[in-house]
Amino acid sequence: MDEERALYIVRAGEAGAIERVLRDYSDKHRATFKFEPTDEDKRKKLCEGIFKVLVKDIPTTCQVSCLEVLRILSRDKKILVPVTTKENMQILLRLAKLNDSDDSLEKVSEFPVIVESLKCLCNIVFNSQMAQQLSLELNLAAKLCNLLRKCKDRKFISDIKCFDLRLLFLLSLLHTDIRSQLRYELQGLPLLTQILESAFSIKWTDEYESAIDHNGPPLSPQETDCAIEALKALFNVTVDSWKVHKESDSHQFRVMAAVLRHCLLIVGPTEDKTEELHSNAVNLLSNVPVSCLDVLICPLTHEETAQEATTLDELPSDKTSEKETVLKNNTMVYNGMNMEAIHVLLNFMEKRIDKGSSYREGLTPVLSLLTECSRAHRNIRKFLKDQVLPPLRDVTNRPEVGSTVRNKLVRLMTHVDLGVKQIAAEFLFVLCKERVDSLLKYTGYGNAAGLLAARGLLAGGRGDNWYSEDEDTDTEEYKNAKPNINLITGHLEEPMPNLIDEMTEEQKEYEAMKLVNMLDKLSRRADGKDLHQDGG
Repeated sequence: MDEERALYIVRAGEAGAIERVLRDYSDKHRATFKFEPTDEDKRKKLCEGIFKVLVKDIPTTCQVSCLEVLRILSRDKKILVPVTTKENMQILLRLAKLNDSDDSLEKVSEFPVIVESLKCLCNIVFNSQMAQQLSLELNLAAKLCNLLRKCKDRKFISDIKCFDLRLLFLLSLLHTDIRSQLRYELQGLPLLTQILESAFSIKWTDEYESAIDHNGPPLSPQETDCAIEALKALFNVTVDSWKVHKESDSHQFRVMAAVLRHCLLIVGPTEDKTEELHSNAVNLLSNVPVSCLDVLICPLTHEETAQEATTLDELPSDKTSEKETVLKNNTMVYNGMNMEAIHVLLNFMEKRIDKGSSYREGLTPVLSLLTECSRAHRNIRKFLKDQVLPPLRDVTNRPEVGSTVRNKLVRLMTHVDLGVKQIAAEFLFVLCKERVDSLLKYTGYGNAAGLLAARGLLAGGRGDNWYSEDEDTDTEEYKNAKPNINLITGHLEEPMPNLIDEMTEEQKEYEAMKLVNMLDKLSRRADGKDLHQDGG
């Protein structure tokens, strides 16, 4: 009934009446995602009628009402087949300022029309294969990049940027050809990186270092959403970029990694938004060539170096191991390097473990990232080893029992999901410089058996990668307990009582004779079997 009334007014009414009836329809169906099949034909005709209205010279408010209803109707895949034409797509491109003109974004009154047009395009492209093909024909990706450049340095148009980026993400997700076009022809990598810089308001202090204000305000909801959409689009653009081919590529990836480092050190408006932001940053860092991830850590400034020295002097002289890692003024320092970003990744990983579900999607990306960083960058590996596998002191409990990061990772080594189990074991193995004896010390043979069997290292040895020869130092507590540690379980076991010591001489003689008789019976049985086989 709603569609009939709206269709009648759209076909015969003037702009004011059309706006009112469509506004009523939009208010009523704003949260509608499932539609009645019996009204399908009416919704198709209403879509066609709206497109005919949109080509007329109507007020901006009427355009917005038309587009809002079109956005709602475009949630239904079935009605999009007849209305998804090149002509109708071009109408939406014109309203979204995605035509080839050089019009600037000066008229604030047009912003709601642009935003609603982009929302419609997102729905139509996502739900219609015909629209996806027309997007290629109309070179939509290039138009979206052009609109982004107009938005790049402008404030107060976050919604336009956000839905432009979302549409770009959808296109690059649905078409591999568009990923290549974005990467090389449209220079999407530097463009999207600059969008992130703008969203984070980055101020560079060096080529790959940015100023971090730990006491600054969180990102606004609008800028956070823009950043998340840009990160998702960048992921698609760089999904096949694990290997750097040119020096210019290396520089661009380092800039992007530096921006992502900044991203990890800031927070969004809510805890959930911060986790979503950091999750997308982790996914994108997984696409960065590992040789470019060195910018995640950086040398301390002169001021930070002075602060670190003060902190070291404040520590008791007997706590030498704790002098390696220092927390001063919210800065995690190791070996003269700022490790804040790596520490954030480590905390992110532990939170994902604590969630206890969706390990393959939520945990394996950050574990893989930390593993590759540790394998390629010595300072990162040593810092993570210090945090995850500190020198052993108390070995009374099994390695998988407890609440430390080490305990949680060892538990994952026997997880039912093969991928999760493998990457958790691989991470710990790399932290141990791929030395079997070192891994067994922290995990026990039983937990490590799967990894060692897969690598052909059940008999011991080390992996194929080269690491520095600096030796691990065992604590006095571990050295004293080592002779009584069960190698299978990896924990200290009390010596089993010797039953012979509690026997009398007569009992010992009785047990000895009993053993002799048993051995004699076994020997006779074996001889009889041999004779039987020879006679046969």
